[in-house]
Amino acid sequence: MPVICLKAFIAGFVSTLVVHQGVLWLLYASGLSPRAPWNMTPVPPLNIPAVISLAFWGGVWGILLWILIGASRDGAYWIKAIAIGALGPSLVAWFVVMPIKGLGPAGGWDPKIIIGGLLLNGAWGLGVGLIMRLVPLPW
Repeated sequence: MPVICLKAFIAGFVSTLVVHQGVLWLLYASGLSPRAPWNMTPVPPLNIPAVISLAFWGGVWGILLWILIGASRDGAYWIKAIAIGALGPSLVAWFVVMPIKGLGPAGGWDPKIIIGGLLLNGAWGLGVGLIMRLVPLPW
């Protein structure tokens, strides 16, 4: 179990840096998101780049996502990866993280924040699912 959890963490971390931020880049480049990808601004408490902090939490979410989808097969696996990926992190961001940061729930119910969050996190979930299925354990 610890080896598969490490793989799921790595899958979540990598999916954040490649898939989540790649989709954010597409949205940013097309003018649909004001937020630039791969934010290197240091964030507390460790003063590491924001994108690395985000990727760490992507790794933690990757473990949880794998626990929820790992036994699924065929189409159910992919649907769960996208749906749970979209909803889990988005709901926590909207109703826990944003209020802690002094923003309203769901960023004041801004449709761009809601749709963007679901799209980014759904793509992230798909990325985790792909990595978990396609990349073999090296040991």
